[in-house]
Amino acid sequence: MIKVLFAAAECEPFIKTGGLADVLGSLPKNLKNRGIDARVILPKYSDIPDHYRMAMKHVTNFVVEVGWRKQYCGIESLEYNGITYYFVDNEYYFNRNGLYGYFDDGERYAFFSRAILEALPHIDFKPDVIHCNDWHTGPVSVLLKDKYINNSFYENIHTFYTIHNLKYQGIFPSIVLKDLLGLDYSYFTSDKLEYYGNVSFMKAGIVYSDVISTVSETYAEEIQGAHFGEGLNGILKSRKNDLYGIINGIDYDIYDPNCDPYITANYSKTTEKAVKNKKKLQQILNLPVREDVPIFCIVSRLVQDKGMDLITRVFDNIINKDIQFIVLGTGGEMYENFFKHEAMYHENLSANILFDNSLAHKIYAGCDFFLMPSLFEPCGLGQLIALSYGTIPITRSTGGLNDTVHSFNKYTGIGNGLSFANINAHDMLYTIENAITLYEDKPKWKQLVNNAMNCDYSWNRSSEKYISLYKYLIGMKG
Repeated sequence: MIKVLFAAAECEPFIKTGGLADVLGSLPKNLKNRGIDARVILPKYSDIPDHYRMAMKHVTNFVVEVGWRKQYCGIESLEYNGITYYFVDNEYYFNRNGLYGYFDDGERYAFFSRAILEALPHIDFKPDVIHCNDWHTGPVSVLLKDKYINNSFYENIHTFYTIHNLKYQGIFPSIVLKDLLGLDYSYFTSDKLEYYGNVSFMKAGIVYSDVISTVSETYAEEIQGAHFGEGLNGILKSRKNDLYGIINGIDYDIYDPNCDPYITANYSKTTEKAVKNKKKLQQILNLPVREDVPIFCIVSRLVQDKGMDLITRVFDNIINKDIQFIVLGTGGEMYENFFKHEAMYHENLSANILFDNSLAHKIYAGCDFFLMPSLFEPCGLGQLIALSYGTIPITRSTGGLNDTVHSFNKYTGIGNGLSFANINAHDMLYTIENAITLYEDKPKWKQLVNNAMNCDYSWNRSSEKYISLYKYLIGMKG
């Protein structure tokens, strides 16, 4: 049996700030069902709900070297949905509100990366592959090769590194190389960890991991160019033979309109989308109850990267059409205030500046169009969820959006959504106008919704790709 330890800074259902947690909450479960002994290790944050914290069992404790420091590390474990989770306990580093944004994040995640490796002999689990995720675990691969090369226990442990978003790299002053990671300055070169005079934890993972992946084929190509490469495109291009794009999936146990407990009326691929969900959503959000009107929605962080400038630039043109528009999310104060202000003057706009999982499900089930005009999008989960509910995504052709949303051709009947290529608000507006026209053509509309709901973006295909790469790694000479 192949043994894989996933290492990440967040994981559903314990702690979440974004899509990374969704992936870590669903991919290991799918791999487990395919015969992989998949386990997960993450920090024991104080924000993890008490009922999970109370259920954890103490496994062991030991000392971790963080540069010249010697820090306590406890390991707690919890089995949930058949998966074993390990939690790295250190109150100085993780007994804080929130996950990131602290002045000593470099020290906190240097400790976490070293603790992952130190824990292995203590937890009775030697993985064939440590599958690291994003900058928080970037140092694992270089530490494994530098600190444990002469320790026989660590022989034949391979590293797999997934980039979920290259923009966030974990960049810290050069002093962290010696002071936190305990590495000498031979690593401070442009082909190793040096990044414009600093140290990049993300770069450490890219340079020293045995295999690298990112979360869509298009994004894997995009990040090898200067525009999306965030200063790492040269290194990524040099490792293109070890770089794979594997699209994320969604957990259909959670996002299935046929059994979703949050929505008013369940429906399936073989039945028409239940109009009761639309009417109930309109009632809940105090919108005029109209079955005939198309409802557009945004379920997103309200930030520039998600295309909010495109939306706000032509919002008057959008909202003055015979439509309804629903916003759910939080983010930049400028965008939050914009939607709050607009909602005061338009009865066909509902602005919900909050995080509400139950309402999100109701929106996916009750709306007709899901607007996601991201400037860049490594993969995206929102459009995959929308497709599952028969809510048609309108997206910009970038990253994972390009790989998963294919513009509907009214002549052939092929396609599952609508998309536009340029970062241009009027191109987006033109696509929205086409969407409204398509909505009014009921036979074509029915075909499009049917196409969307019959897409399979479960983890099944992607899991097979991961397993194939794990087998490839294990077949390598140690």
